Amino acid sequence: EVQLVESGGGLVQPGGSLRLSCAASGFTFSTSTMRWVRQAPGKGLEWVSGIYSDGRTAYLDSVKGRFTISRDNAKNTMYLQMNSLKPEDTAVYVCVLYRGPGDEYRGQGTQVTVSS
Repeated sequence: EVQLVESGGGLVQPGGSLRLSCAASGFTFSTSTMRWVRQAPGKGLEWVSGIYSDGRTAYLDSVKGRFTISRDNAKNTMYLQMNSLKPEDTAVYVCVLYRGPGDEYRGQGTQVTVSS
């Protein structure tokens, strides 16, 4: 059974940092494409970043230079380092195992709130 468990969210002031983690189990993590998506209040899901099995990464334009996605295959864990956070980054951040169009698994998410 695929399990994705996010952690690391919280309340942070603008300009602050957080590191999100996604602990994965139930599948071969090292060969999987993983993603972070987010859902802001009253809005739909938004893709934030992705990392391929070969380590290639991709980012939403608005987070480039501020967020860094990474993975530790020995720990079956994916991370999202978020720096210079802005109020518009406030959302529930969700870890995704992506296998193809319409074939993905999502975790429950972790809340990130950026506010003074």
